[in-house]
Amino acid sequence: MQIKKFGKNVVWLILFFVSGNAIAQNKNPNASYQAPVFAASDRLQRLEPLFPLVKKMYQEYAEKNHFPGYAFGIMLDGQLVYSGSGGYSDIASKTAASTKTFFRIASMSKSFTAMSILKLRDEGKLRLDDPVYRYIPEMKGQQLTTDAPDITIRNLLSHSAGFPEDNPWGDRQLEKTDADLIAMIKKGISFSNDPGLQYEYSNMAFAMLGHIIQKVSGIPYSEYIRQNIWKPLGMKQATWEYTEVPPAFLARGYRWIDDHWREEALLHDGIYGAMGGMITSIESFSKYVALHQLAWPPRNEPESGPLKRSSLREMQQPWRFGSLNANFRYASGRACPMAAAYAYGLRWTDDCEGRITVGHTGGLPGFGSNWAILPDYGIGVMFFANVTYAPTSAANTAVLDTLVRMAALRPRKIIPSQILTQRRDELVKLLPDFSQVEKSGIFAVNFFSDYFTENLVRDAKAAFAKAGKILSVGEVIPENQLRGYFLLNGEKGKIRVSFTLTPENPALIQEYHLQFIE
Repeated sequence: MQIKKFGKNVVWLILFFVSGNAIAQNKNPNASYQAPVFAASDRLQRLEPLFPLVKKMYQEYAEKNHFPGYAFGIMLDGQLVYSGSGGYSDIASKTAASTKTFFRIASMSKSFTAMSILKLRDEGKLRLDDPVYRYIPEMKGQQLTTDAPDITIRNLLSHSAGFPEDNPWGDRQLEKTDADLIAMIKKGISFSNDPGLQYEYSNMAFAMLGHIIQKVSGIPYSEYIRQNIWKPLGMKQATWEYTEVPPAFLARGYRWIDDHWREEALLHDGIYGAMGGMITSIESFSKYVALHQLAWPPRNEPESGPLKRSSLREMQQPWRFGSLNANFRYASGRACPMAAAYAYGLRWTDDCEGRITVGHTGGLPGFGSNWAILPDYGIGVMFFANVTYAPTSAANTAVLDTLVRMAALRPRKIIPSQILTQRRDELVKLLPDFSQVEKSGIFAVNFFSDYFTENLVRDAKAAFAKAGKILSVGEVIPENQLRGYFLLNGEKGKIRVSFTLTPENPALIQEYHLQFIE
């Protein structure tokens, strides 16, 4: 009678518990994600005593390489924490260079063009794999071989369109008009390779991207960048046309020849400015470097920049392999092979220590510049000079390496995910006997086909015998959210237990390794 009387309530309670359990099982497995953090809170304090050395390094480098004037800056976590300058921005007037001096930054402009393309992509106005002829019809059918694929926007961004390296020629095209570019394309492009096969640096490719920005947005690339990047970032000391800069703030360009400086003619703004025409100061450019730094780490905070953080990180990825320098050495003499690739308007390197650097050089008649960041370390550098093709990148590489080593900077520390820590605790309870291991519910469907219980028990007991009494269980050291290791600290040694989880919800152990460490 009671069952019948309260049948509906019983059914409701059953449904409540069932649905609640289903909700619990199907909750977002990534909801507890925590962004990586720097373990040390005194990173700036470690760097500050090194700033006099940094100043000396830039000064001596500038003197050795005959820079008439220069300016530099050190970035940490999106802040310009140290800057300086030396020499003259204008030799004739003896105007001192400063961090407010406008230098032409040449090919460092390319990442602004790339950023604009990605912004238009994010807004659904183009796709990176669109054929270029959709926006430049004159490119239709232009190719080296009859079986070549269409050139895409992605090819232009990553220097893989099959165009020849064109630095000496391209540097003199700066003030060419949009009409000049189209007229040249109509005559036919001379290719060095088929698209998508090889990295080859092309200034013309970025001039084409500038044209595409204008075609899609309805305004010149220069105005699009001014409105959509410079203005939101507060880059007030930035322009494309040198005649807009007050003479007292304009860096004149020079060439060192026959033991003296000869002034180079400044070129006006044009369509090739999309590859190298930007003019700015250290103080203003620091706001742009900050944007790239603050794209890291991936996190759950509201967006605040002119481009999504994920798109900024996309810009910084290696999209086209460039080279492997097996003989690379840092300025200190330390040998460290380095791989290089091109991203989108940015260069990317990874050295023998796994230290990733992102940035770009710039070189034009009269100017040379470089900026570089170590995304995992939160540190970056900028160096501008007003002499032809000033080799600024070597100095920045030396300064970065010096700061990282002498300040003992370390990459951000990944915080162990809840599921990694949970699986560690569950594994520890099973070791070394693996009692009831099949019923534990923490192993993936593949596990017992790949690992045999009797072998697991044998290896674990052998390691535990060598280690002696286990005194403590170490924290999980994560490689990412679903892979890591921990140490069992024994009287006679340590046992390293590493494991990898599946993409399931909840994530289960799919791979496991145990190793005794003396």
